[in-house]
Amino acid sequence: MKRQAAEARGRKGEAYAAMWLRVKGWRILAERVRTPAGEVDIVAKRGNLVAFVEVKTRATAAELDHAIDDHRLRRVAAAAEILAPRFAQAGEDIRIDVILVAPGHFPVHVKNAWHG
Repeated sequence: MKRQAAEARGRKGEAYAAMWLRVKGWRILAERVRTPAGEVDIVAKRGNLVAFVEVKTRATAAELDHAIDDHRLRRVAAAAEILAPRFAQAGEDIRIDVILVAPGHFPVHVKNAWHG
């Protein structure tokens, strides 16, 4: 049951992050896109920038400090590399972002989280 609760919390966090991005002027191109290298939670575009977004949802804001690590970011970056030709046109910039979500707090948007 714990796993199901965590999955439901994660999906709710992803929906909240997508809504928050829309409010900030982003257009959501895709959600929960799977590749052989891993999954990208949200693909969003604003202007000439396409962001491949990893969303991490935790029960408390204190838990967000350890929600993301290089291993997870490496998987998202590998998936983004596979997906970039599908979502980004020539001349557009791409980056890996992270959105951290906890109940009762505004999302924290970590821009350009992967510099690999």
